[in-house]
Amino acid sequence: MKIALVAGSGALPRHVERGARAAGHEIYIAALKGFGNPADFDADGDTFGLAEFGGMTRAFRKNDCTHVCFAGNVSRPDFKTLKPDWKTMKYLPKALAAAREGDDALLSLILESFEHDGFEIVSPQDIVSELLLPEGHLGSVGLTLTHRDDVKKACKMAQTIGALDIGQGAVVCRGLVLAVEAQEGTDAMLSRISALPPDIRGSRSERAGVLAKMIKPGQEIRVDLPTMGVETVRLAAEGGLAGIVAEAGRCFVIDRDAVIAAADAAGLFIVGIPTNTS
Repeated sequence: MKIALVAGSGALPRHVERGARAAGHEIYIAALKGFGNPADFDADGDTFGLAEFGGMTRAFRKNDCTHVCFAGNVSRPDFKTLKPDWKTMKYLPKALAAAREGDDALLSLILESFEHDGFEIVSPQDIVSELLLPEGHLGSVGLTLTHRDDVKKACKMAQTIGALDIGQGAVVCRGLVLAVEAQEGTDAMLSRISALPPDIRGSRSERAGVLAKMIKPGQEIRVDLPTMGVETVRLAAEGGLAGIVAEAGRCFVIDRDAVIAAADAAGLFIVGIPTNTS
């Protein structure tokens, strides 16, 4: 098969490109303007605006693509500034209505539009399953009984906001909800933790609190799985957190060796929990 990779920002799209090539697939890059750059890849590609679905479809057919994969970070656009092509104009009323329901509804509509045009959607995890968080501890630091209640509450809070299509992450420390993720993303949420009063969060000498990253209930899992990397660990450590948990098989770990090294050096646990644990 030949895969059209719709690439946003971050390292995941490049991992997907390499994984697709290793599996013997051809690939074409559709870099999203302002987020991805075709020059970062070892494949033919072009840049497209967020509202140029017609242009993408024509390019995918011209390049004999059979499958479409979405990977990388893309922030919600300002719809007033978009310049839709004719194909996107056809879907724009539905897109605006879906956007009011939340990101999941909008993503589902986008996937449906490409499927309607005859392309099969392939998920990043189908291509780079080795990047998925395994079940159990990742690294040498273990999760102790001291943090189990925070783990359970953080997972429950992340699932609660996910059900409302708000975000995928939450931080709980000694039973207190310190932060929940919204449109700013996990890293920006974690940055807020360090600014909180020292008496309600952990510290580098006495770590406390847990970040939980969970998929949203009913989420379209072919796109937008949670992701963690070295920066996630660094910010969690700066905020005094004791560890990070996510669903095994449903969270990408980018540059796993470096993530483990950073977590071990900071004394943080990283744990893949069974799906639907709360």
